[in-house]
Amino acid sequence: MVAYVINDMIVTDPALFEEYKKLSPATVALYGGRFLARGGHVHTLEGGWSPQRLVIIEFPSTDQARAWADSSEYAPVKQLRQRSALSKLVVVEGAAPAG
Repeated sequence: MVAYVINDMIVTDPALFEEYKKLSPATVALYGGRFLARGGHVHTLEGGWSPQRLVIIEFPSTDQARAWADSSEYAPVKQLRQRSALSKLVVVEGAAPAG
């Protein structure tokens, strides 16, 4: 079942974060992931949630998402993100197909 990594972040070092943005897609692709949203404009519909930058990545499974997050390929790139942004990161399973 597909899974989604959702990252609600605040960029604290824009220059360093640009380097992260260049390097992260290759690591996502290695684990079968693809970006669904990557920092586009967010419109709050209800409640007080107002993320500055929201990223959603689809993976084939929770296991693949976790493998990416813990991978040696992503580790140095993750350090760039952690140094350049404050993140709230989760993985959530997708809904089972109807039928």
